[in-house]
Amino acid sequence: MNSSKKAKSALISVFNKDGLQPIVEKLNNLGIVIYSTGGTEKFIKDLGINVIPVEDLTSYPSILGGRVKTLHPKVFGGILARRENENDITQLNEFEIPEIDVVIVDLYPFEKTVSSGASDEDIIEKIDIGGISLIRAAAKNFKDVICVSSMNQYDAFLQIMTDNNGNTTIEQRKNFAAKAFAVSSHYDTAIFNYLNNEELAFRKSFDTVSTLRYGENPHQKGYFFGDLDALFEKLHGKELSYNNLLDVDAAVNLITEFKNDPPTFAILKHNNACGLAQRKTLKQAYIDALAGDPTSAFGGVLISNKEIDAETASEIHNLFCEVVIAPSYHKEALEILKGKKNRIILIQKNIELPQTQYRTALNGVLFQEKDNKTDNSAVINTSTLVAPSDRELEDLFFASKICKHTKSNTIVLVKNKQLCASGTGQTSRVDALNQSITKAKHFNFDLNGAVMASDAFFPFPDCVEIAHNEGIKAVIQPGGSIKDQLSIDYCNSHKMSMIFTGTRHFKH
Repeated sequence: MNSSKKAKSALISVFNKDGLQPIVEKLNNLGIVIYSTGGTEKFIKDLGINVIPVEDLTSYPSILGGRVKTLHPKVFGGILARRENENDITQLNEFEIPEIDVVIVDLYPFEKTVSSGASDEDIIEKIDIGGISLIRAAAKNFKDVICVSSMNQYDAFLQIMTDNNGNTTIEQRKNFAAKAFAVSSHYDTAIFNYLNNEELAFRKSFDTVSTLRYGENPHQKGYFFGDLDALFEKLHGKELSYNNLLDVDAAVNLITEFKNDPPTFAILKHNNACGLAQRKTLKQAYIDALAGDPTSAFGGVLISNKEIDAETASEIHNLFCEVVIAPSYHKEALEILKGKKNRIILIQKNIELPQTQYRTALNGVLFQEKDNKTDNSAVINTSTLVAPSDRELEDLFFASKICKHTKSNTIVLVKNKQLCASGTGQTSRVDALNQSITKAKHFNFDLNGAVMASDAFFPFPDCVEIAHNEGIKAVIQPGGSIKDQLSIDYCNSHKMSMIFTGTRHFKH
């Protein structure tokens, strides 16, 4: 069997005509017969190029409001016929079916229609039937047919036609077939996820991929599947790495807790906040966030809930950091931050983040709803005789937000809406508390009057006792231990306040 095939005819039926003209002109110059339908047919005719309407081939008009145009044996027979099979060729001749060697088809914009907020009726009409069938047929018969299933493939296809005078190799056709099935599977996944309300199934597909410099370590390959451009506008700096993206993800989720608050600045390292403060000005919020752990801030990811001004940018510029994220930048601030050529500067766009999370585990995938609960005054229960003051209550909720986005086991210490320190990823709650106290003292924080947040309950009163000995006056925790009363009794006997939220915020 000859693996190289000379294209003699092509079927073109596309929704989006952008970039199609050079291909049509090239096929015409190569003497390739073109079949087409509807708007694509008109587009080709307007270029002054001969085109055969599919209706002339099938002897049937487009019917049912355009739902049925190409679904006919004379179309699919010409695509699916095996050129080396004598019976197939005999039947083509018997029924006067021309061979179709090239299929150029795209699909109705289903995902774009869904995201536009269109009606259910309009969305259903954007479920492509003829196009998806043509793509699958042409891709199945890649031994004889080349299938161009997306405008993203136009340049590569045009180059092949130009370089090889209309010939394609089996390797090229197989490669395009794989791309075609990627297009069709992604499309079907989007439709399933839109329609599905009851079936418990994991279906995810991304048609955009970025090759990263490497994975978590230099000896690992790394890729990002998704559309970063939908979430960020990159203004400056090197390409984001695998580890950058993990930190950026953590930063974006954390700052969402403070989206509508006064100026708030966070610094993250290895997915955890090492500094966070809220102040009247963004400059002071940054300075106080940095004071939380200036050592860990080196090489970190910085994020703000407000536009970064020139004064704040001047402070940031003194720190080596990998990424800066904000909703916007003052012109002068941007010029200052661009002073480091590799510093990545991102504008975070105002779009809704996904409401589900998943990760690989063992030989499958763990899937869960996002933790969207935020502790507030409506859900708390004061468990002690002494209630927290208004100032302490503000700090407790502030600490709880940070705690929710810090690796378990964790303890977070806050004073005056400033992160003093946190204990992260420890195997015991006592270790987490001792780590946070040690760090706070190392950076000269006075914990007298500070508050403490825990991501899970205290099984023993040891943590509240350690906290009390450091001058910590108020505690927020979920409660739920069979020995809660031991911690409550200790707080009562030492005039500490403790509130229960009823919600655990583990983050593993």
